[in-house]
Amino acid sequence: MTIWLWGNFSVNKSTLMRFFSFHFILPFLMLAMVMIHLIFLHKISSSNPLGTNPNMDKIPFQPFFISKDILGYLYILSIFSLICLSLPTS
Repeated sequence: MTIWLWGNFSVNKSTLMRFFSFHFILPFLMLAMVMIHLIFLHKISSSNPLGTNPNMDKIPFQPFFISKDILGYLYILSIFSLICLSLPTS
């Protein structure tokens, strides 16, 4: 296998070319395998093969996050307005 992969046990130009070619293409192959995994395996959820809703008994927290975001936005806007309107020349 070593002779087939590297050509021989000596380090010459063709051996180095194979070495650098394999090490250049390896990250792209790994990225392709990760993309294939994410596209095909997680498209239907690997831990939920039937596709049933696992969150039937959970309380949705969307109103909490919306109100928290609005209050945070108003807080930052009020501080920014206070700074801009109290010191207009600075």
